[in-house]
Amino acid sequence: MSSVLLITGASIEGGDRADLLIEDGRITEVGSGLSRNGATRIDADGLVALPGLVDLHTHLREPGYEASETILTGTRAAAAGGFTAVFAMPNTSPVADTAGVVEQELALGEAAGYATVQPIGAVTVGQKGERLAELGAMADSRARVRVFSDDGFCVWDPLIMRRALEYVKAFDGVVAQHAQDPRLTEGAQMNEGVVSAELGLAGWPAVAEESIIARDVLLAEHVGSRLHVCHLSTAGSVDIIRWAKKRGIDVTAEVTPHHLLLTDELVRDYDARFKVNPPLRTAEDVQAVREGLADGTIDIVATDHAPHPAEAKACEWQAAANGMVGLESALRVVHQAMVSTGLLDWAGVARVLSKAPARIGRLAGHGTPLAAGQPAELALYDPATGGAFGTSDLRGRSLNSPYVGRELPGRVMWTIHRGYPTLAGGEVVDPETVRASERSTSA
Repeated sequence: MSSVLLITGASIEGGDRADLLIEDGRITEVGSGLSRNGATRIDADGLVALPGLVDLHTHLREPGYEASETILTGTRAAAAGGFTAVFAMPNTSPVADTAGVVEQELALGEAAGYATVQPIGAVTVGQKGERLAELGAMADSRARVRVFSDDGFCVWDPLIMRRALEYVKAFDGVVAQHAQDPRLTEGAQMNEGVVSAELGLAGWPAVAEESIIARDVLLAEHVGSRLHVCHLSTAGSVDIIRWAKKRGIDVTAEVTPHHLLLTDELVRDYDARFKVNPPLRTAEDVQAVREGLADGTIDIVATDHAPHPAEAKACEWQAAANGMVGLESALRVVHQAMVSTGLLDWAGVARVLSKAPARIGRLAGHGTPLAAGQPAELALYDPATGGAFGTSDLRGRSLNSPYVGRELPGRVMWTIHRGYPTLAGGEVVDPETVRASERSTSA
């Protein structure tokens, strides 16, 4: 395939149709009737062109848990979903709490070539919540970490949280909080409510999330720092974030695709694919987070892609691991939950799945407009196709998707990263081809 790409007839963020000429990793021309001898032509008639998607919340599992996922397999899944950049959560083994580990993750992402891998550093040593990790060293490392999180664990101690918020101000960092009061969720198996009462399962109350968010937005206001709320899931949480933003507090928030679409009613069959933290909530919560995303209270959609080996899910509900894979399905779920319902247009999708996450994570070269001179990071999406989501749609190492067998609209057809395809015609490009293109672009 030529290193020069000519994309013809694409609908830019769902608006006007245009051709895009890509050379040397950049968009060099945008217009109509473009041509270039020797260019590889991509017919994008009927396709929506979006800036390459950016996931602020991905679990790639490497180092330490390669049975679930590796950086190579995880970024292949990202390419299949239209993502050109992913932020890798630190719950690895060893935990990504030092400059050495985050630089290792960065190097593995560069070697894979499917997407930019931006490590997230742990807030506390070993994610144990006892003392701050090497935040400054990770920020100054080659990985240039700007997002810090103990995701999977709440930074529960308010003094530790305050110190973290103060520390990251020095390099324009952000603390991304997993809002879960551990004392209120001991032994919790699902959302606390009518369904948990009927099934006799220990409940995860909404207040366990909301109380931590309320505390942390006040701490962020007190120290004048940036706070990001991970995987917000309740109507009350939306209200708190809306209040905080009206007050001028520098807080951002994310919602997952599954919290935009699925409810706790799915737990009735004890299918462990639907076991996740925070848990699936009620239909009223789903409507509230949709509305919060539409009106800008919630800034972004992030997948919380959480792969597990088959045995971690093929067991009784109480013993099953929390988490779902989500990279390959995210755009299709957002299409169904937000675009098909009229709550977002395609420009809004570009905002919540690309532009805003890149801005929050301070990730240069991503989330940029599809305009001449900008990096060639984009996805081409066919909104008119669709069908049942299947295991064949999953390109990572694990298959724990809640959408297998579910009808979803659309299909990602092309993903362009650094000017070369990582997904071509709906098929993930061979790894050696991707690596050769990456070497050519970097030369």
